[in-house]
Amino acid sequence: MKKMTFLLLVMTLFLSSCATHYGLPKNYNQNTTEVVLTKKNFKVVQIVKGEAQATYIFGIGGLAKNGLIAEAKAKMLKSAGMEGAARTVVNEIVEVKTSGFLFVNKYKVIVSGQIVEFTE
Repeated sequence: MKKMTFLLLVMTLFLSSCATHYGLPKNYNQNTTEVVLTKKNFKVVQIVKGEAQATYIFGIGGLAKNGLIAEAKAKMLKSAGMEGAARTVVNEIVEVKTSGFLFVNKYKVIVSGQIVEFTE
């Protein structure tokens, strides 16, 4: 009986104390376009962001990290409303947050940036 109680206690501790959460901003940008903002010929219009997330069970499911970044960036650009204007995205940040519990992991990607509109 004592062995069974001890085994139950160990299994309970094992299953209940494995939650982790961490998030570090990482630069996944590989853009080669360069915008030099040396003159006062622009104004910051708005700050935009896009999010994408996926859940993996035993490492299966969701999209790859690059797919999540592309999806979040597409959502950000869709909300930017840059069509028909001399605008661009600057100061783009890609943040990847990961959380997990036992065999279930969740990835959340947030892409944010500032929309700059050129006046000249």
